Amino acid sequence: MADVRVVHDVDRRLGSRQLSQLVTGAAGGHPGYRALAHGIRTLLLDGRIPLHTRLPAERELATALGVSRATVTAAYDLLREGGYARSRRGAGTWTELPDGRRPSSVAAFPAGDGMLDLAVAAPGAPEAELSDALAAAALDLPRHASTPGYHPYGLPELREAVAERFTRRGLPTLPDQILITTGAQYALSLTLSLLGRPGDRILVENPSYPNALDAIRRAGLRATPVPVTDTGWDTGLVESTLRQAVPRLAYLVPDFQNPTGSLMPREQRVRILEAARATGSRLVIDETIAEIALDGPPPVPFAALAPHGVGEQVVTVGSLSKTHWGGLRIGWVRAGSRLVTELATARVPSDMSTPVIEQLVALHLLAGMDDVLRERLPRLRAQRDALAASLARRLPEWRWRTPPGGLSLWVDLGRPIASALARAALAHGVRIEGGARFGADPGTHEHRLRIPYTLPPTSGDEAVRRLAAALGDGLDTAATGGPRNWVA
Repeated sequence: MADVRVVHDVDRRLGSRQLSQLVTGAAGGHPGYRALAHGIRTLLLDGRIPLHTRLPAERELATALGVSRATVTAAYDLLREGGYARSRRGAGTWTELPDGRRPSSVAAFPAGDGMLDLAVAAPGAPEAELSDALAAAALDLPRHASTPGYHPYGLPELREAVAERFTRRGLPTLPDQILITTGAQYALSLTLSLLGRPGDRILVENPSYPNALDAIRRAGLRATPVPVTDTGWDTGLVESTLRQAVPRLAYLVPDFQNPTGSLMPREQRVRILEAARATGSRLVIDETIAEIALDGPPPVPFAALAPHGVGEQVVTVGSLSKTHWGGLRIGWVRAGSRLVTELATARVPSDMSTPVIEQLVALHLLAGMDDVLRERLPRLRAQRDALAASLARRLPEWRWRTPPGGLSLWVDLGRPIASALARAALAHGVRIEGGARFGADPGTHEHRLRIPYTLPPTSGDEAVRRLAAALGDGLDTAATGGPRNWVA
């Protein structure tokens, strides 16, 4: 469990200016100790203070904030009463969450039920291109039909096409560095199962992609979260976490991070690569959204910046799910050729290979990928701007930062009502998942919603209208449980 030092806690996580204003009553005129408790609770729910972390000693925090020790003592008492902290004599005060702040199991919903689905951040297929690719694949299929059809590494021509795409993006790649998988989610699960052992530490972003976090838990890995805020990553914190925790793996989404939409600057990538070289940690980089660049060119692949000798530590996963269609289960791993061989061997007991017909479809879609993106990206940009305008008009108290790419907005509701709003929204015909589903620590990010802009503008505006109606009808914040949305 991490020990949060005073300077680190105040300057990096708690925010000295923010808490000082809260303590002096700047936030709504509350007494200092109540404002301090509220500030710590908010940052805990936002994921900027990890769960099960020791808070600073009362005297140290009082000195750092310039308040009386009695103020800090009363604030900690209030946190304990609310279930947000626990103390044990001689062991200090640790962050906790009250009962009922845990996400439950995920339930899927049938298509065509009249609901507007905001739980899935993925576009529909490019219909004309998909039809053409299917027709071309049908013509290619006879020459494969006389073979057994098993390709644990993937079809050679598709491996070559994916390698060529990496090379064009700035990362020279050979076909034997590519493994074709049944979607990026399987690529990630396979990588985790091969490179990690139960009990190993893995650095993760907080918040992060829910299905990736679930895969990490299923692999028995111990997540070590680092926060990603509206302003992105704290590189120093990532570096210090790598040095102190020495995780075997680190899972990062540096390109239009899901769900925040943040884009990691080049200099931060270089520093993280250097830190990983020092600790020997493997970096698993998720690039499924890397080419959904709306306000500029797409970034070069993360591994392209790796200094000599570090490239073998970087494993990149990607797919066609976000650029083309999630119904086409085609993903890949880009890694050293030796690791690709080990991954191909490891997949056979559970997956054997990806269907040939889908690989042939993907081969033709990759050939026309630039044409698809030229049509798709302006449309997504317009849908992003239309959603932002609708939110500003109907829910002006909500806040967000416009992401330079990706598929969704990470919206701050101003209070921890996300799960209650998600439950209420179902009755108004909207499926959406509260921000807690994206938290590395259960129950955090309760004041956030991920709202995709993958619906047409009219449907997106109707979804926002329904959310506003659900909010206006009042929320039952005491209720817990209920169906959980399947998130993608």
